[in-house]
This record gives sequence, structure tokens and C-alpha cells, in this order.
Amino acid sequence: QVQLVESGGGLVQAGGPLRLSCAVAGRTFSSAVMAWFRQAPGKERDFVAGIRWSGGSTRYDDSVKDRFTISRDNAKNTVYLQMNSLKPEDTAVYYCAVNRAIPVGITTTRNTYEYWGQGTQVTVSS
Repeated sequence: QVQLVESGGGLVQAGGPLRLSCAVAGRTFSSAVMAWFRQAPGKERDFVAGIRWSGGSTRYDDSVKDRFTISRDNAKNTVYLQMNSLKPEDTAVYYCAVNRAIPVGITTTRNTYEYWGQGTQVTVSS
């Protein structure tokens, strides 16, 4: 069993930064992929960024590339999402997710991720 707990959401002005954290409890695997998704009201839950637990390769949605950075601290079992130059359209509930066994690459498909956190609200005011 794996548990994910997000933190760090809140209200921020457009152009500002925010950092989300996802603490991972339970067993993971070296081939695991951690990802952040987000869901705005009335919209689908979409992939934002992902990182391989081993090796640290990353993948980003085009809408956040060059603004967001995903990273992980293996010793702390924590994944981070540093969000800079935030825009009102980044407003959403952000979810952390894990797929424990992806041999290569980083999938953006929501239903391939096995475990999810409870979500944390990010609101960007204009």
C-alpha cells in the first residue's frame, strides 16, 4: 500500500511562486514514476509533470514547461513541484500520483497511475 499526502497549496497572485510537496509513505519501486496532475472546475484531470524515481528524468505538459519544475528527494521520500510565474489559468486542485512499475519513460495517461493523494487547492488571482 502506498499513501500520498500533498501540501503547499494556497492563494497566490499572478506572477508569483508556489511550491507543492508530496510525501510518499509505503513501499515504492525503483521503476516508479511520480506525477502531478491538476483538475480545474468542470474540466478533466490533466497531466502536469512527471519524474522517474530512479534517474530523475522528467516530462512536462507544454502549458507549464519553463515555469514549473518537478524534483524528488529520495531520502525524504518526497516529490516537489516548484511553480513560478503562475497564471490565473493554473488555478486547480493539484494531485500527486504514482505508478510503481513503468519500465521506461513517463506516461501522461491518468488511469495508468495507481495511487493518488487527496489533492491541494492552488488559486492564482489576477
